[in-house]
Amino acid sequence: MFSLRLRGLLVFCWIGIPMATTVAQVVGSLEYARRDEMIPMRDGTRLFTIIMAPKGAPQSLPFLLLRTPYNAADDVGKPFPTDYVRDLAQDGYIFVFQDIRGLHKSEGEFVMNRPWLQGKGIDEATDTYDTVEWLLKNVPANNGRVGALGISYPGWLTQMVAMSGHPAVRAVSPQAPMTDTWMGDDFFHQGAFRQSYGLEYSYGLETSKEGAEFEIGVYDMYAWYLHQGTLARITDTLGKRLPTWRSFIAHPAYDAFWRSKAVQRVWTTTTVPTLTVGGWWDQEDFFGPLASYKALEANDSANINRIVIGPWNHGQWGGGDADHLGSIKFGSATGRYFREKIQTPFFAFYLKDRGPLPLAEATVFEAGSNQWRSYTSWPPKEAARKGLYLRPGGGLSFDPPVGGAAFSIYVSDPAAPVPYRPRPIQPTYYRFGSNWYTWLVEDQRFVDGRPDVMSWTSEPLLADVVIAGDVVARLYAATTGSDADWVVKLIDRYPGRVAEDEKMGGYELMVSSEIMRGRYRKSFERPAPITPNAVLDYTVDLHQQAYRFLKGHRIMVQVQSTWFPLYDRNPQTYVPNIFLAKPTDFKAQTHRIYHTSKYPSRVEVGVMPN
Repeated sequence: MFSLRLRGLLVFCWIGIPMATTVAQVVGSLEYARRDEMIPMRDGTRLFTIIMAPKGAPQSLPFLLLRTPYNAADDVGKPFPTDYVRDLAQDGYIFVFQDIRGLHKSEGEFVMNRPWLQGKGIDEATDTYDTVEWLLKNVPANNGRVGALGISYPGWLTQMVAMSGHPAVRAVSPQAPMTDTWMGDDFFHQGAFRQSYGLEYSYGLETSKEGAEFEIGVYDMYAWYLHQGTLARITDTLGKRLPTWRSFIAHPAYDAFWRSKAVQRVWTTTTVPTLTVGGWWDQEDFFGPLASYKALEANDSANINRIVIGPWNHGQWGGGDADHLGSIKFGSATGRYFREKIQTPFFAFYLKDRGPLPLAEATVFEAGSNQWRSYTSWPPKEAARKGLYLRPGGGLSFDPPVGGAAFSIYVSDPAAPVPYRPRPIQPTYYRFGSNWYTWLVEDQRFVDGRPDVMSWTSEPLLADVVIAGDVVARLYAATTGSDADWVVKLIDRYPGRVAEDEKMGGYELMVSSEIMRGRYRKSFERPAPITPNAVLDYTVDLHQQAYRFLKGHRIMVQVQSTWFPLYDRNPQTYVPNIFLAKPTDFKAQTHRIYHTSKYPSRVEVGVMPN
């Protein structure tokens, strides 16, 4: 996650109970002094906390709380402040950085995404409440108000700040929060297990209190995972050491264990103004911002729930200009825009009574045109639902099919899975660099021509097509096996020549993409075998987008059944628990995607009026 890439760097901190000022840093017209504390929780556990407070501020200031599993000393920055909070620091706040229990300098036991117990036990919400109480009583010159922000796991912790119920909490910004790690965030996506990320991320957090780098002496992880053969062998090799991996084995379906951790199921109303932030090409936590915003919006009579989605990967808005991602250029410094024009005014309005607040209900970046758009609702009500229909012969159109071949056919072989990004595939957070951060915008031509990747492409567009809101694939498919995965990609295929940038000629950019595991066609809680050779309907939620397909470009849809090694290989013969599957369970199977008037496979999008 966002701060994990900092692991292994030398950090400095001072610990004491209490300590005097140990370091000062001038930010704009303010001089910040550092104070380190071990703050006691209600059960006696003490949490390491760094307080950065301006000296001699002309007025009392609010707190900004940033809780983290990744080392509070790293989040403070060397020197303070990092890009992420620089504009806020110049504006004047009392910053509080805290290691959550069980990690780094904090005491206690770490539990991954500790469930919210709603006041019936110790959790991240009670730790937040106790921290806020201590701060209000022990840090001078505060105005009695607390805000919170954070990206990724800290984004989830920010949700817990709002859920703590402390009356001093007046504004929160959960950013890329890992809201539901089974349904669509870190560990599973619609039932498909995120194998490489699930192993490598859990390893980083759970092998030592200080965190650890995933280093097994291998550069191309595609080859390593393929050599392992099964998840059971990975369990024997590394996984059995990790509490979270053991949870994967015990809870492969969306049972009570995962539902208890799914924030959008329990945080459905709030009295705390909330600014949720996400990125269209977030490789880790894109489901969370959308699900969290939607859950709160259903009960937002006070109009305090807002969302911002930019053209970013995971946490990219937190530092630098963010004027491009991989080969995709955005035409402006979108990261600085967010931090200066959205994040800073949001907290100033609710924590300092400084207005007006220049934020719409939804602020989204429309890639293609490279423009920020503001909407009074999200998804926008003016978007008309239309289907992009797969057609015989590889065509794609808003018009349904009316004849031709009934289906497209391919063989998916678990022994030769489709790589999710070009090889070699480095470890996720490889210290010498990894393409993990940009894989969602990789040119998809690297899989063109594979017989196990099906493509449908429109004619060159005669006018721009703008989509906004939900993107959902409705597939009619059959398989000779009793289980299958379905990967669907909505792609912008650039013209063969692009005058502005020759290197972009013919580029195939994934606009939206997702996977679902066929055994969960009817229920995510209760998997069931697929009837071999039966034509069945599958819904693959590709989540949302705001994108302009430009005139002269083509719209493409691809379907495949492996995305390796990010997602584990489906044996394609039904077994009750894939984590226990044997090598003999893995079989090549033939899949058919139908495109007839009776079985109109399509990708549904919201099309904006021109």
